[in-house]
Amino acid sequence: MQNFAELHLKPETLARYGLPDIPYPIPAADLKSALLDNGDLPLAAMLHGLQQRSRDGQAEWQQLEPAMDRLAELLAPDDARDVISAAGDHWWLEVGPVELGGKLVTIQRGDALIAAITARDDGRLRVAAFRPLDAKSAEYLIGLGQVPHPEHGVCMRENNWEYALDCSAGNGNYYAADRGEAYLSYWEKGLGIRWDGSDMPEWRKQLDLLARPAARVVAELGVYYTLSSNEDEEPVADTGAAEEFETPAPPAWRSKRQQKRTVQGRFLGCLLGGAVGDALGAPVEFMKRTEILRRFGPKGITEYAPAYGGMGTITDDTQMTLFTAEGLIRGWVRGCFKGITTYSGVTAHAYLRWLQSQGERPICDIDFGTDEPGWLFQQRQLHSRRAPGNTCLSALRAMNSLGELARNDSKGCGGVMRVAPVGLFAWRLRQYESPQDAFRLGTELAALTHGHPTGALTGGVLAVLVLALTDGASLREALAAAKRLLRAEPRHEETLRAIEMAEELADSGLPHEEAIARLGQGWIAEEALAISIYCALVARNFKHGVILAVNHDGDSDSTGAIVGNLLGAMHGVKAIPAEWLEPLELRDVITELAEDLYAFKDWAIGEYSDNEELNQRIWRKYPGF
Repeated sequence: MQNFAELHLKPETLARYGLPDIPYPIPAADLKSALLDNGDLPLAAMLHGLQQRSRDGQAEWQQLEPAMDRLAELLAPDDARDVISAAGDHWWLEVGPVELGGKLVTIQRGDALIAAITARDDGRLRVAAFRPLDAKSAEYLIGLGQVPHPEHGVCMRENNWEYALDCSAGNGNYYAADRGEAYLSYWEKGLGIRWDGSDMPEWRKQLDLLARPAARVVAELGVYYTLSSNEDEEPVADTGAAEEFETPAPPAWRSKRQQKRTVQGRFLGCLLGGAVGDALGAPVEFMKRTEILRRFGPKGITEYAPAYGGMGTITDDTQMTLFTAEGLIRGWVRGCFKGITTYSGVTAHAYLRWLQSQGERPICDIDFGTDEPGWLFQQRQLHSRRAPGNTCLSALRAMNSLGELARNDSKGCGGVMRVAPVGLFAWRLRQYESPQDAFRLGTELAALTHGHPTGALTGGVLAVLVLALTDGASLREALAAAKRLLRAEPRHEETLRAIEMAEELADSGLPHEEAIARLGQGWIAEEALAISIYCALVARNFKHGVILAVNHDGDSDSTGAIVGNLLGAMHGVKAIPAEWLEPLELRDVITELAEDLYAFKDWAIGEYSDNEELNQRIWRKYPGF
């Protein structure tokens, strides 16, 4: 872990180098050297620190640009050519002038053009930069410029340009823009021209911008590429001269030391618990509470009943949860073999395989990799329609590119009910991923099918709850952490009100059936989440909480699945009643997937692995696309 401090330069030093008078964040080791006057200033470290600081959407990044540009000028090679190549071990870009009137992928922040990207004749990329590159902009360019694989191209696309088009359509751009960070856009008719041919004046006036010297851009890319591989943390805030600061912030709960088998039990409990809750609620999904009590007695449904031709049968909720877990693992595998990945894009591909298992296909021409379908798709019991949600079906049918944001305003519960694996995945990567990252990924995956903010943000909340519970937090601690992250998001109020109402009702002493009725029926995202949170808060044990969650007017299988995820992560697989677990459909498949979701980080796989047998076995099971 690197510690950063701020370097404040003397006026004579600023004048000698032509630098603005601002604090320069650099690693503490470089600061000591500078303070001891042991030679020249650590210019590369200073530029890299500013790149990282300006990445933050809340940073005053435009005020840092003069210093970044001057540092790039000082570091640039003595090369006045208009076109220069920039390269690393596995990436290559051509830096030079770009015609802004043609097809472009741009990197931008708000209405400010950072860089423009076009295709060369060979499908590789030329880039022109118009402002200094913050860390995220440099990261985009290096990722898009990866050297094509001889068989798989660039992330399963034909070339770098096709991959850039895919990335520009990803829903992560929407959230990055909302946070004030750099993001990608595609201009089919040229900069500042909408798809319908109308002008965007604030963009058209940027057609006259001059590209920065290629040598400076090459220097910025080189600094980011070289120094990013040597750090674990990045500076994010002013702290005063020579004070150390670190990110990301620790979680809002106290992380507990746990034995390996305890955490493995939580992984199994979360996925199997969600499945048994789904299976218990499946027979009564479309029944009113009065009808449930009339059919099953005064306690309601407490044991499996026939549904979809069997006992203990799962629904689309568990099907999509399994494809979420598979997509995340395949995203990790992709990163190991190709050096870059997109979890939302690869998981979107997993959802399209689920769509195919339902007998449907998207309108776009997406390669399903039928010669390498992966292990999960080959489980024939998943190829069965179990009342799939119309929004999920229609959004996936309409998906034009992997990772594209849903073009609807739905806030149905089909987004939140499938994202519990994100919390488990984030726990396994907790050295690299923060609760904020889990929240964003959960939100992004839900937004692949549900375009309303509530339909997406509830996915982020559930991901953080599962992450915190797996880490040993109490449910109250987990809720506090999730609400803190939720409040930072635009249009969060509806989701927050539902969560707080669930907490208030859990403390109210009202009869459970009355409290649940006040929270809604669970067909929409915030109601399903609130009912599940309420049931988890008041549950005496796993069985009690799940029974509460399925015996109400509404979407019983979804609320049963979500509360099963929560209570399973809290208490582990041993808390699930054996009479529910043993007859559960696909129990062995769910168990194996949960075990792989725990184990994937320890797989010694990838381009530099010398275990070719393991490489081939994992790729066959979880192909990285």
